[in-house]
Amino acid sequence: MGFPAFPDTPEWQALRLSLLVAAIAVAIALPFAVGGAWIVSRSRAPGRGVVNALLHLPLVLPPIVVGYLLLLLLGVRGPIGHLLFSMFGVRIAFTVKAVVIATAVMILPVMARSTRLALDAIDRGLEAAARTLGASRADVFASVTLPLMAPGVLAAAAIGFTAALGEFGAVIIFAANIEGETRTLPLAIYTALQAPGGETAAARLAAISIVFALLGLASSEWLNARLRLRLGLT
Repeated sequence: MGFPAFPDTPEWQALRLSLLVAAIAVAIALPFAVGGAWIVSRSRAPGRGVVNALLHLPLVLPPIVVGYLLLLLLGVRGPIGHLLFSMFGVRIAFTVKAVVIATAVMILPVMARSTRLALDAIDRGLEAAARTLGASRADVFASVTLPLMAPGVLAAAAIGFTAALGEFGAVIIFAANIEGETRTLPLAIYTALQAPGGETAAARLAAISIVFALLGLASSEWLNARLRLRLGLT
């Protein structure tokens, strides 16, 4: 006896796309969040203020402005987008790639902030002790800093994933609202509200969004607590 077929309605397409985009966007943004947080928290280079500003710029700009800037840079007529299209035939704007990039850019500030807080909470005496024992900077980061900041990195990933599920402004400008291709869950809610009698579908999609947001936050807290317990931080 086979399992019933999973419904392939536009609503489920939007949900699947949102989950896929959120996972990929977190994977892309997390290394930048960790690297940027380390530069801001640990580096004494003159440019760390610039790095901090760039990390948090998407947080203070309207999302529509972020989407517009991405369109200017990565659109077919933009400097980077035109180069990619003319040399490799790769088009980014108004594709799933645009959804992923816009989402990754928008969740980067919250992920970097969470990671930096974890870094700032680490006792630097432990890092200094490892250096006096002959460990290099890379060894200290890999064997001391990274394990201690792991709960913060895990929380950053979970928060980033949850935030990615709700990204709207930058996505609709840079990727448009194409059914079955770039229409994520927030865009599906927006589309439903524009159609006569679409309030029921919008409410159903909003309920799904709330459930996934709560599951993401609860998973973040549970995994964070488990990891801190294993590391002996509680």
